[in-house]
Amino acid sequence: MLKVRRSRLYTLWFGWYSRRQFRRYFNSVRVFMKPGVQKMDPRTPVVFYANHAYWWDGFWSQLCTEEYFHQNLHIIIEYQQLQKHQFFTRIGAFSLDRSRPRSLPETLRYAAELLNSDSDRQNALWIFPQGKIQHVDTRPLFFFKGTASIISRVLEKSEKIYLVSVVSRIDYIEEQKPELFLSFREPHLVQRDTIPGSDELTLSMQSVTESHLDELTARIACRNLDDGIVLLSGSPSINRRVEKIRKLLHLD
Repeated sequence: MLKVRRSRLYTLWFGWYSRRQFRRYFNSVRVFMKPGVQKMDPRTPVVFYANHAYWWDGFWSQLCTEEYFHQNLHIIIEYQQLQKHQFFTRIGAFSLDRSRPRSLPETLRYAAELLNSDSDRQNALWIFPQGKIQHVDTRPLFFFKGTASIISRVLEKSEKIYLVSVVSRIDYIEEQKPELFLSFREPHLVQRDTIPGSDELTLSMQSVTESHLDELTARIACRNLDDGIVLLSGSPSINRRVEKIRKLLHLD
């Protein structure tokens, strides 16, 4: 298993680099966030669980952590992918190898240890329970049970843990470049004495993610975007540059 080898300097560099990439490839990154997400008790660990539809997922999870939460970010990435891109271990990534089932308990224990570790910041785990990239409109979703297992292990030592549903969608609106939309639902506090069984918890997360994705898709289709926060704006696309030139030359 590839473990976290966090580097503060590397994290700062990666934050600069990822913002540069988002500005280059997207017209904007827009975030819809319920008020309670930024009001979580920092002494309680949190798991952000998300759909996995894009190569960009690891980038925007770090971007949101830096911008909104200032937590100890941890993120699970498939071993084969992390082995190719080991620089992600420097910002909090560690590996899970589904091709070696006997290694899974070690990874789940390690994840729980990270969430339960002593820190002056909130410990956070970003996880994509689908386990692989699938089209954003795939239905029904299938989640592996590893997330529920990690939560159960965390609650062996902690009294409670937050679960936060996060979904993403990339879509074109009125620009040459696409928009990246991110949506955060209110945190759900799970306590040791009320945690459901593994199957029930996994099915619940699947259902929440499906409804959350449908909600975001409908919002985009109806152009109900005014309450979103524009986290980043990209460089002007070709159509905006042409419009500016035409205006300067009084061709409109």
